[in-house]
Amino acid sequence: MAEQDPNTLVHTHVDENGNVITHCHGGEGHTHAHPHTHTQTKAVVNRLARAIGHLESVKRMVEDGRDCAEVLIQLAAVRSALNNTAKIILKDHIDHCLADAVETGDQQAIDELNQAIEKFMN
Repeated sequence: MAEQDPNTLVHTHVDENGNVITHCHGGEGHTHAHPHTHTQTKAVVNRLARAIGHLESVKRMVEDGRDCAEVLIQLAAVRSALNNTAKIILKDHIDHCLADAVETGDQQAIDELNQAIEKFMN
């Protein structure tokens, strides 16, 4: 994660529909000309909570000496849940943040998404 300029003011708001809106002002840090509106925040948080619970149960399986094949199957299920959650985040980002970035000519936001996708895919 890039170091944030201490003079940059980052604001996060939750609107009446539960959407998280984050935006920055000032400084040389992560500043985009568009607001970050994420409409799937609640769904993502719920999916992550389920994945964490599932991963905790896999940890207990390992601690209890369960069969390796069973553990691997459950790990594959956790990985699939995380990948599906990432798809929701990516779609939400493209639909909202990236669309705004393209409209305002915010090349930095487009470059950052490309870098994030590259890291996620490796």
